[in-house]
Amino acid sequence: MVNKEISIKTIQIDAEEAYRAGDFFCSEAIVYSIKKNIDPDMPDALIAASSGFPLGVGGSKCLCGAVSGGVMAISYFFGRTKAGDRKVHKNLKLANELQEEFKKNHKVLCCKILTHGMTMGSTTHKNQCVAFTGEIAAAAAKIIARELELTVVETEIQKEITKNGITRLKESIQNIIQK
Repeated sequence: MVNKEISIKTIQIDAEEAYRAGDFFCSEAIVYSIKKNIDPDMPDALIAASSGFPLGVGGSKCLCGAVSGGVMAISYFFGRTKAGDRKVHKNLKLANELQEEFKKNHKVLCCKILTHGMTMGSTTHKNQCVAFTGEIAAAAAKIIARELELTVVETEIQKEITKNGITRLKESIQNIIQK
């Protein structure tokens, strides 16, 4: 059953943490977080199906695995399961919206270009891919929430992070503690 209220920030953070902790790679972490936070009844097999996309599809460094995971999550909700079903057109539109958003921010979808000059598995590489994972998890969740008319809720701390960034949040907390 789909949760009627979701937190985009929680979905983003859960995806980032699942990748950062080494529990999942990018595409898997996104599907895992969408399952955990939007549709707990989503089959675990969808996480397994996303396991071939990390490192630009099986390590080939082609299409960014995070983008692939986001498209899989969207397609779970809006893709077709019967031949000839016309709803595929809406799904294609939504998948395109997601990849266009990523391209707007990063110019390309190609893992090889996005990671140019980085050693795969290095801290720099991992930090960038953790950020991409969170970005795509949030973007996919926003699309899913909009299309399913889910209520998006954020805590006051999440609003503060979104509004002012983590540095300003730390300053606000320190000011509260000092009072």
